[in-house]
Amino acid sequence: MSMLTPPGMGGQYRITGAKYPRMRRPRRRRRLVLTVVASMALVGLTGWGTLQLIDIFTGGGDQAAASGAKADCSTEPRTQAGSKASPSPTATAKALPEPTRITVNVLNATTRTGLAKETADELKKRGFRIGDVGNATKEYDKKVDGPAVLLGAKAATGAALSVVRTQLPGAELRTDARTKATEVDLVIGTGFTSLAREADADKALTALTEPTPTPTPTARKSC
Repeated sequence: MSMLTPPGMGGQYRITGAKYPRMRRPRRRRRLVLTVVASMALVGLTGWGTLQLIDIFTGGGDQAAASGAKADCSTEPRTQAGSKASPSPTATAKALPEPTRITVNVLNATTRTGLAKETADELKKRGFRIGDVGNATKEYDKKVDGPAVLLGAKAATGAALSVVRTQLPGAELRTDARTKATEVDLVIGTGFTSLAREADADKALTALTEPTPTPTPTARKSC
């Protein structure tokens, strides 16, 4: 067997010619390249992870999320129909008659003499017009247990009746068939002691005339 015959061929094959294969170990260049690429990828991932941790601890992520939400969505107050609402709620003032436009008939349903005139004089000082002053009719005479009963037209509900009631908060409100909305009967009952203090009555009257704000529509987020 020739020295150029590969082992194991048993001399069956011979290598002839000027060129012949050289038996060398496999080159490791590919393994080296893969090792370098893997190392670079590991370094990159480590750096990216470090930046993420910095953002979390410094609040950068929250600011970015807030900026993104602000850019993507806008919150605008809208009405039920979907149109934009006014920036501030509107206020509606209550239209109530002035005391000078209300005529009060003061009627005494108790056994105390002179109570109707005394009460009428005080109401006149407070700006009310005074109509009839005297004893109550049989329907109410000695039949009113509370401080008083205020009678007026249905149209006086929430108007003249409410204004007169500021002078006597415990009075009972009733309506009858009269049509004049600015006339009120004040029937004094056995539970009557005196009218409300003028300062308290003025505060109650001011509260009645204060504007009522319109409810602000709920904000709806549009994206």
